[in-house]
Amino acid sequence: MRIAYITETFPPEINGVALTTARTVQHLRQAGHAVQLIRPRQPHETADGPQPLAEGDHTFDNGEWRTAGAPIPMYPGLRFGWATSSALRERWQQARPDIVHVATPGPLAWSALRAARAEGIATSADFRTNFHAYSRHYRLGWLQPAVLAYLRGLHGMADRSFVPTPALCEELAAAGFERLHVVGRGVDAGQFSPAQRDEALREAWGAGPDDRVLLYVGRLAAEKNVALALDTFEVLRPHHPGLRMVVAGDGPLRARLEAEHPEVCFVGLQRGAALARCYASADVFLFPSLTDTFGNVTLEALASGLAVVAFDSAAAGELLEPGRSGFLARPDSRASFMQAARLAVAEADPGGALRQRARRLALCSDWETALRAFEQELAEVVDEVAGRQAPGRPAVA
Repeated sequence: MRIAYITETFPPEINGVALTTARTVQHLRQAGHAVQLIRPRQPHETADGPQPLAEGDHTFDNGEWRTAGAPIPMYPGLRFGWATSSALRERWQQARPDIVHVATPGPLAWSALRAARAEGIATSADFRTNFHAYSRHYRLGWLQPAVLAYLRGLHGMADRSFVPTPALCEELAAAGFERLHVVGRGVDAGQFSPAQRDEALREAWGAGPDDRVLLYVGRLAAEKNVALALDTFEVLRPHHPGLRMVVAGDGPLRARLEAEHPEVCFVGLQRGAALARCYASADVFLFPSLTDTFGNVTLEALASGLAVVAFDSAAAGELLEPGRSGFLARPDSRASFMQAARLAVAEADPGGALRQRARRLALCSDWETALRAFEQELAEVVDEVAGRQAPGRPAVA
């Protein structure tokens, strides 16, 4: 297939969506598809728009188009992209893709879907982020209906929208979204493994062999509910003198949280082997977010053999068997989350049955299976659109 893949976050940015989109593009290219990556340029990058094609040249290759971009308000570390629908149409008239897929819901995605529909090109979209739920964490709760309406309109232009869990599929269908299909996520269980446990790293954190370490991995921002993880540590600490808390990540709340919790070890952004060692060297993983659509970190923690504590939502709600492979709390209940963490600390023996079951659970969610399913979904969309487009049928405006 010839795939135009649009995303407004991509490495070198570090976040779950950026890393997943990079893995997806790599998989599709290795599978033999031509993938045209369209994304906003980063501040250190030069413009790299599409080069004009020579007359008669209709080559569609594994190129990259870096569009104009600007920082996202309230998220200056991330950017949104911008390209006009007319510019996209002109390019795709010269070298036509079989499908246009948008991974993020910004203005670049909107322009791409409009252009694709005008050209009669098959379209698909990911629902990766509950942006409408973010608004209440920035005192903009009154905007939530408008943001949801925007997302519903954007996905309404897609021939198929992909969601990571059946629960989210039901929630969005009830909100008026259509043509939803579930495509799961995966984890690299070779990289994230209990074998990466590093006693020297634990010593650097101040943890002895028999002490328990709580871990949070993710962005330090309001919508991630990080404060609940840290408050949980403070509540449990008097009852477990050797308890330690490690936070891996960065974001706008870091300075304030470090000042409020001097006993917590903030290690900043971790990636690759260093991140894998962080996971495996901890014992309990705290995931307090209620805005994530999935939470790839949950799978990474399970693959690392940690006792996971999370609300009964997203990936944790779909995967965990409470008390056997992790611990679930009632949504929006701080007391329930803290109680789940108490239970997890008690069951967090590194060689214990619960942590072994957590690891086995993650082994069932490999990236290769998930990405092949996504690849097959794209092929089905292309076939469906081709099947209903009679010769000479005008494109949809």
